[in-house]
Amino acid sequence: MRVGITGHRGLPEPVEARVRALLLEHVATYDNRDLVGISCIADGPDTWWAQAVLSVGARIEVVVPAAEYRDGLPDWHHPDYDDLLKRASDVHSTGLKQSTPEAHQAGSEILVGFSDHLVAVWDGLPARGYGGTADVVAYAERVGVPVTVLWPDGASR
Repeated sequence: MRVGITGHRGLPEPVEARVRALLLEHVATYDNRDLVGISCIADGPDTWWAQAVLSVGARIEVVVPAAEYRDGLPDWHHPDYDDLLKRASDVHSTGLKQSTPEAHQAGSEILVGFSDHLVAVWDGLPARGYGGTADVVAYAERVGVPVTVLWPDGASR
């Protein structure tokens, strides 16, 4: 089973802890011998999902939306990004250079294309900008990839 991730970045700490727990619970529902987690490994749910998948002995694949993508992520996240990129069994790229909303959406569409299922850490609200979580969920639904939404009760971002 190939399971991709999309989700909101910059979640408040109490929500972060609850989302991490939900992701660990969810990863346990799969047979880890056949599980491949697919992620763009941005800070937040992308990274937490990749870490959860690796923690059960499964493998990850990474989608890099743009050559300059890492540069646009917070400096404090670079060590996790670099570690996960090194641990990936495969790395896919859009071929784009600039890390723009269009590149992020293109990367997400590649991610969905490689996925049998998509996990969305999503509050159910419209995207704040092009390429946001709502856009990725809408794309997955359009192309027929099932989506599981994980969002803690009473949480907000």
